[in-house]
Amino acid sequence: MKVYCCQLDIVWENKAENFKRVLALLNGRRLTPGSLLILPEMFATGFSMNAQGIKEHTGGLTDIFLRELARKKRIFVLGGLVRSESRGRILNEAVCFSPLGRRVASYAKLHLFSPGGESRHYTPGTALTLFRCGKFKVAATICYDLRFPEIYRMAAQSGANVLAVIANWPGKRHAHWTALLRARAIENQAYVIGVNRCGKDPQLDYHGGSLVVNPWGEPVAEAGRGETFLSAKLDLPAMKQLRHDFPVLQDMRVRFESESTCCNNE
Repeated sequence: MKVYCCQLDIVWENKAENFKRVLALLNGRRLTPGSLLILPEMFATGFSMNAQGIKEHTGGLTDIFLRELARKKRIFVLGGLVRSESRGRILNEAVCFSPLGRRVASYAKLHLFSPGGESRHYTPGTALTLFRCGKFKVAATICYDLRFPEIYRMAAQSGANVLAVIANWPGKRHAHWTALLRARAIENQAYVIGVNRCGKDPQLDYHGGSLVVNPWGEPVAEAGRGETFLSAKLDLPAMKQLRHDFPVLQDMRVRFESESTCCNNE
């Protein structure tokens, strides 16, 4: 399966302009039908705490853009947006539309970035989301989730062999981004696709560095610091062979006890 990554220099809270930037990156490119295109977290607005100002209901502008892009290109499209639910909750979401324009997945970010105030403006999700993309099974996650390996392990146990991470990951912690993406691939013997933004917002600089990592933990496609388009081919037979020859996941133990001991210095 082919996977494509759009690393955007996101225009702050300007949906129409960001839609144009995505289309400009895709202009003239022939995308393989049935492939997967991934856009960053909150790609239409930037990582804004103005939740009330940028939120959308289901079927809003960003939904429409993603749906029509998927239908026109005959691909799966995964991207981030801010959704307002009927109960008043506002969610930082990743959504995926199929080549037929159907929503096949919605994932609300489980781990909100409290140092940046996200937990004061958004409601955390409650469940992982996996979806079929051709012969692959994809788990969608968002940015700060990457620091919590247990959710990726749970995704792998549920059958995921592609772990997608859409992000607005700042440059000052870029080394963590690369290390954690590779770690999640190695420990779960899965493809990991990290799609970051680049450029600047009113608070932070972003170094891009979008990355596709194979199940050995080796980068197979990597972006620099500027706006760009990446592509990579995911090899399912090779991944299955690795899991057969080096059966780490089969050897995993999930039920065990924790025994606490205290040191007595007397």
